[in-house]
Amino acid sequence: MISTSTPVIAAADLDRLTATMALIGAHDTHSALAAAVPSLPADQRAAVTRHATLDHAALLIFPETLAGLADELARHGIEVGTMTPSVVVRERLSARYSVPVADLKVGILRAPVSDRNGWPCELEIFVMVTPPELAHIAEDERRHEHENHVALAVRRPDPVLLRGLRTMIAGVMRPDGGGYNGYENHSVLYFRDAHCADPAFRRLELISTGRFPQLQATHQRESCAGTELLRLLTGAWATQAIATAAELRLLDHLVTIPDLPGLASATGTEPQSLARLLRYLTSLGVVHLSGGRHSLTDLGELLRSDLTGSMRPLALMYGGPFYRSFAELTEAVRSGEESYAKAFGAHHFAHMATDPDLAELFHGSMAASNAMFTGVTKVVDFSSAGTVVDVAGGNGELLSRVLHANPAVRGVLLDLPNALAAAEPRLADLADRVTLVPGDFTRSVPGTGDIYLLSRVLHDWDDEQCRTILATCARNMPAHAELLVIERLLPEAGEVDSLAIPWDIHMLCNTGGRERTESHYSALLAEAGFDLVETHALPLDAHVMRARLS
Repeated sequence: MISTSTPVIAAADLDRLTATMALIGAHDTHSALAAAVPSLPADQRAAVTRHATLDHAALLIFPETLAGLADELARHGIEVGTMTPSVVVRERLSARYSVPVADLKVGILRAPVSDRNGWPCELEIFVMVTPPELAHIAEDERRHEHENHVALAVRRPDPVLLRGLRTMIAGVMRPDGGGYNGYENHSVLYFRDAHCADPAFRRLELISTGRFPQLQATHQRESCAGTELLRLLTGAWATQAIATAAELRLLDHLVTIPDLPGLASATGTEPQSLARLLRYLTSLGVVHLSGGRHSLTDLGELLRSDLTGSMRPLALMYGGPFYRSFAELTEAVRSGEESYAKAFGAHHFAHMATDPDLAELFHGSMAASNAMFTGVTKVVDFSSAGTVVDVAGGNGELLSRVLHANPAVRGVLLDLPNALAAAEPRLADLADRVTLVPGDFTRSVPGTGDIYLLSRVLHDWDDEQCRTILATCARNMPAHAELLVIERLLPEAGEVDSLAIPWDIHMLCNTGGRERTESHYSALLAEAGFDLVETHALPLDAHVMRARLS
């Protein structure tokens, strides 16, 4: 007998149900994860699949009534069990459309299905009873599919495991809310990637038995775009707080003085104001507070002035001169010219040449990021070189490392007189093997080297000046010599997680230079008569590019 009853399920929702069932049947855990987070490295995807399995795919439908819904689903081959109340999705809909929770009737139906390998999964159907006055919600949800998702069930309800999985996925997808359903004793964590190539996989859910309130609180906080934006907008406050701590030598005093009165006395500060600064530094992870006593974290240790490689000068530069120049970023973007000159009346290097104290601070700040040099002597063989020429080598840190690792090699450091003054004490123990040469590397470089170093130099200049510098090197270098260029490299495409990206804006503001991609450097080198032979990664997102004369 043919039924003449009015369908409970709208045709649009029936199509969506069919598509979601087909989605499950076409995938398994590995393929679903690859589709949802293609940028997650393969080894990390494998780690996730060891601890979580494809559990269900979900969608939200909008019948006007529940009467006859299960029967109609069954007629379409979807056998559902008993409906359970929805907590998380109901609350999300309430917040999204400013409708009181009590006015929304949302439940969950589940139907058994199989993945492409025949393993059991579920079709999760969120059902919102939709009277005419709520039809606008149905229309908007069908258009944007806010609640559609693919879910992975965590095999073991372990808070450490769940936190690790959450952190891994949050590195490539944005947290998108979640919650706890007490009816089912399930915690859910949603993630979203609005730019995922496959719309069906733009939302991913981690589901675990049990309740994890601290983890949920973190996830919810990170899910709020406004909160995240506020954290970005207040980044300048963090810079100034750390710079203030550095200026007060607070991190030095914390080594021996853990109590607030003692710290206030040592730093010459008002105790309650200092307490507020310490509280902020604690939230930033620079200081630790326990039992009313303060101590340094690993981050705070880096700011001690008495340690080799201290980042204190960097904090003072970023909170001082560079902070002022960044205030003129708008003008730099408008004009394409460095904002440092606007803030201080002269180009970065010209200004520092007239201020010995500032020049000393700058060279100290450069030394603070010398960790990028750690791997240079491991990836480059200097042993056959008679002489290494460090062009614009600043305080001589890189040259010092090369010479200490290669006792038979001699070194030449070329730079301006104020830079050589900073380098002389750094290279004192190598005085019998090092020659300090004052000069302008845009005009000439010593012609006696076997390997030439250009470390963190080219990014200070525009392309035209880089061509001049490289041409000068090519003109003066012996034919057999090699050139090593050390810089941070911008990603060629796609990737955005690189220190080179913010440093590119730093160069725009403070030197008029720029960070570049490897292909950009390769082209500049080729114009000057060099062939880029190979590139090796170094710490702090730096790279060493090895070039030879063509």
